[in-house]
Amino acid sequence: MRNIVILGGGYGGLKVALGLNNANLPDDVQIILVDKNPYHSLKTEFYTIVAGTAADRDVRLDFPQSDRIQYIFGTVSKIDVENEQIFFSDSSHIVEYDKLIIGLGCEDIYHGVPGAAEYTNSVQSFSKARKAGTAVGNLPAYGKVTVVGAGLSGIEVASEIRESRADLNIRLLDRGASVLKAFDPKIQAHVHDWFIKNDVEVIHHSNVEYVEKDGVCNNGVCYVNDVTIWTAGVQPHHLVRELPFKKDRYDKIVVNEFFQVPEQPNIYVVGDNASSEFSPSAQLAGLQGERIADILVDILNGKEPKKPKEIKLRGTLGSLGKSDGFGSVFQQPLTGLFPRWVKTGILWLSKRH
Repeated sequence: MRNIVILGGGYGGLKVALGLNNANLPDDVQIILVDKNPYHSLKTEFYTIVAGTAADRDVRLDFPQSDRIQYIFGTVSKIDVENEQIFFSDSSHIVEYDKLIIGLGCEDIYHGVPGAAEYTNSVQSFSKARKAGTAVGNLPAYGKVTVVGAGLSGIEVASEIRESRADLNIRLLDRGASVLKAFDPKIQAHVHDWFIKNDVEVIHHSNVEYVEKDGVCNNGVCYVNDVTIWTAGVQPHHLVRELPFKKDRYDKIVVNEFFQVPEQPNIYVVGDNASSEFSPSAQLAGLQGERIADILVDILNGKEPKKPKEIKLRGTLGSLGKSDGFGSVFQQPLTGLFPRWVKTGILWLSKRH
């Protein structure tokens, strides 16, 4: 048997598995999908878990059942690219691969800020989002929440917590002069106004010096705080950072036009682990996964793979609670209820696919 091993059942890894499963492949091909959880997580919706506005079941999906796909649920401890083997921390089981697709996702990067790793909550995994949600949900009346980072994740976390708990004191620390600095000024202004109307304090030009159990120190001012949520940047999974391949300045693996590692072309990289001209997103990972599946189908059937289609992203959507939002669709800025409806519709469709 030829083992096609997919590490990570996120947006990219799942698209690879689905594409292979639906293709006409030789009988000697075995698809093995490895994930630490027995379900696919809708990571773009983790902010709802943090705020307590959605149940766990609303942001996860069962993996598709197929005789062609074997699932292994466990935590990967080592990727041995020399001997083409995968090791697990919770068992002595070893998986050998002929083709490997790496899609292990990302982790928080703390930029050397003392106390950040120890005393902040994260939204980068299902279990960490649950933990953050418990911390926020258990706060007494008028508790204090600080969200560090005013990118898309930070905006959605802060606004959703506000919608969930009108009593809480919410502070958002923004490193730049305006929230969502990568977005159109119209969107920045809309989000700025929403925070003012909904009593979320935004502190610009922030520079977090250190984090303590009960506070955050920023630009020489220490704020007493009950819960701190870190959304100030991500980096590839630590196992990916340890691999002996060429990487870009963000520690992502450099791949060729077929998403292969040039040093070992039987290894493919997808999503947050692959160097790309685009910022990481679920949409990007999904499109990469679809192309990797097409490439593998050709190779496994003994054909020369066709050059993948150019990736064109449709845009980005974000929420401000359940009835307001923003987005950039085909480079057109959108604000208000309409982009929020679109985001809800895309989520509905993705669940049914």
